[in-house]
Amino acid sequence: MAATGKKKKKIPPIDQDFIEKMETSLLTLKAEIVDNLVASNEDFKEIMEGMEPKDLADIASDDIDRKMIEAIGSQELKRLKLIDSALTRIKQGKYGHCIKCVKRIPQERLTAIPYALMCIECKSEEERRNR
Repeated sequence: MAATGKKKKKIPPIDQDFIEKMETSLLTLKAEIVDNLVASNEDFKEIMEGMEPKDLADIASDDIDRKMIEAIGSQELKRLKLIDSALTRIKQGKYGHCIKCVKRIPQERLTAIPYALMCIECKSEEERRNR
């Protein structure tokens, strides 16, 4: 009996040690952005002082206070969203795979940009289209 549907190409998972290293790196980047925000914004500092330490890692992704989000520059907000997206992909087992072509993103690229969504080829193509 022949199968009528196409088989999905199974992509082997990325090394778990590397994923754990990247998760630590992403959490560190997120904490640095939050720390910079705390240092530069007194209102945000007051909000942070009322929160428990466990909340620090998640503070930027929560819409707790509109002032807090407005205080973050658009670039930092974009980076925080990308970091949160990468952390979600780690939990889903999809981290390190291009969101367009599903190929593995080279570890060198992920080391340089831990929140990269696309492989170099797909990112280059997107940038060419957006010019």
